[in-house]
Amino acid sequence: MLFDPRGHILLVRGRATEAADAPSFWFTVGGGVDEGETLEAAAVREIAEEAGFTDVELGPVVWVRASAFTLHSGETVMMRESYFVAHCPGGEPSRVAWEAHEVELLDDVRWWSADEIAATEEAIYPERLRELLPGIVAGRLPATPLEISL
Repeated sequence: MLFDPRGHILLVRGRATEAADAPSFWFTVGGGVDEGETLEAAAVREIAEEAGFTDVELGPVVWVRASAFTLHSGETVMMRESYFVAHCPGGEPSRVAWEAHEVELLDDVRWWSADEIAATEEAIYPERLRELLPGIVAGRLPATPLEISL
């Protein structure tokens, strides 16, 4: 989870398939871990690729989640997600490093306040973000990663 100095979190809006009528949803910046890559290195790389921020202070993993996700190819994969708290100076996110499939599947990237997230009716993942985000923004980080799978 990437935060700016105001405590706003960066979320990406995308769809699971290229179909124009596919439902969209918001989610935290992140992605897969390349072979031989650490979780920390993957988090920093994904922030750079999806948002263009390279001046990132990576903090601890605060949440973990297991979920099934159907890729745009139709393949269903099991994911084990680790949610780091990361900070950057803020500014306008960049899409210049998006790969072709990201350009097809991702629609927007923007900063959200905890209040905006609480008020929106749009789908946001992880599902417990609305509930748990205020504590993270207030600096109340769990001593060990919290399991947030539903």
